[in-house]
Amino acid sequence: MFDVPRRALVREGRPVAVGQKGLALLQALLEAPTQVLSKTMLMEAAWSDTVVEESNLSVQIAALRKLLGPQPDGSQWIATVPRTGYRFAGSVRVLNAVADGALPSPGQPASLPERPSIAVLPFANVGDDKQQAYLADGITEDIITALTRFRWFRVIGHGSSFVYKDKSVDSKQVARELGVRYVLEGSVRRSGQHIRVSAQLVDAASANQIWAERYEMEITEVFAVQDAIAERVAGAIEPELLRTESLPATARSSGNATAWDLVRQGTWHFHHVGRQTHLRARGLFREACRLDPELAEAHLWLGRVSAGIVAYGWSDKPAQDIREGLDAALKAVRLDEKNPYSHYALAICSTYANAPEQAVLAAETAIEISPSFALGHLAMGMGQLFRGSASEAIAPLEHGLLLNPHDPQNFVWFNILALAYLFAGQANEALAAAIKARKVGPAWRPIYETLACCYVSLGRLPEAGSCVELMREIENPSGDALGPLRLRNPHWADEMAHLLRKAGWQR
Repeated sequence: MFDVPRRALVREGRPVAVGQKGLALLQALLEAPTQVLSKTMLMEAAWSDTVVEESNLSVQIAALRKLLGPQPDGSQWIATVPRTGYRFAGSVRVLNAVADGALPSPGQPASLPERPSIAVLPFANVGDDKQQAYLADGITEDIITALTRFRWFRVIGHGSSFVYKDKSVDSKQVARELGVRYVLEGSVRRSGQHIRVSAQLVDAASANQIWAERYEMEITEVFAVQDAIAERVAGAIEPELLRTESLPATARSSGNATAWDLVRQGTWHFHHVGRQTHLRARGLFREACRLDPELAEAHLWLGRVSAGIVAYGWSDKPAQDIREGLDAALKAVRLDEKNPYSHYALAICSTYANAPEQAVLAAETAIEISPSFALGHLAMGMGQLFRGSASEAIAPLEHGLLLNPHDPQNFVWFNILALAYLFAGQANEALAAAIKARKVGPAWRPIYETLACCYVSLGRLPEAGSCVELMREIENPSGDALGPLRLRNPHWADEMAHLLRKAGWQR
């Protein structure tokens, strides 16, 4: 176990003798599990105050490998990525907050209003066919989507729930780490066109099973099962509550299973963020839309992935791609106006189509449908920032991150929050948010742009210069993730350009 506050490696309750440089390197690798850290990044982590030969890094890595020993399968805990750097190859579980003032980590429950709350754990894929894992993931996501429509309890977002995928955890641990009272878990087994879904609701405080059900059906009936599970869970959580509204029947087609299957496959690729996975997801969503033009989910996901491709800089034709995404999102809203994800897709597509006012309206609608919908609050903050209202962007961004603290894509939202603070004149808060973006995210150039601007604003030019060096190492995407922000707010664009020049960056 690595004790972050004391920066110490502990084995069976006793500290292990490791030098300070080795501890600094190990902490950097553990804070970015499975991500490749360049040699420059690691050198900065351990030798930020001096200049040493690269061979020192190799010596420290070799010492750490010897100390840690091999993994159970014989491989190294610290893997070498040729001509690039190193990555921590094992799984990492966070037990405590890493720093004062940090947002809740998996070991620190979120502080949220007292009302019923639930986390839906990733349903297990039962059977020998691992290729069907996407089906269990998709059903889990559908249940989360359905539950977000109920106003009287808080639902943990997809990103935070899926941290527990393929991990053996008990309901009390999940409840403690996510700050919820109820946990829904289950499994999915598929045999040809036949599917069995089992689910149980647990009161984590007592570990008692409140409700359990098993559904067996043909694949075309999955939509009805999703809605049934959502309604039953809601009734079990608050049996005395007189419900003033019921789960609306969403506007779906009669059940084109092939199109539905493609959407589920596409969402799996979407959540594994990368250029090729996003392009693959877009192809699957396009085909689903072609096969079943009345399937709202296919259109909203096409909108989301189109915005993502543009935002991450993976589009060769951003104007054309965002137009496709915007058209898809608008159709999703027409087909299923009660689905908050449809309005979220419209919000982010509108933002990148340089229509932030429309984005704010769409985000407002998503939040009205489901007040606990984290992405709705995040989209609201993004829309407010891009329309030029930096101060108004901060609260919804903070609230969205509180509702969904462990989403793997939160590095994007932390970076946007940092920009909101920066343009609102709160450089210290901006730096704190940008550092969080760097800790939880990959080597993404916009994060280091923001960090450099924050450091210059605070008069910390050496740190700003280090960020510029890292920016030069990172492959330049084909697009500009902040393009609409700069276009809509030229005074902010000029300010960022000025700060980056002071940091030593020349475009």
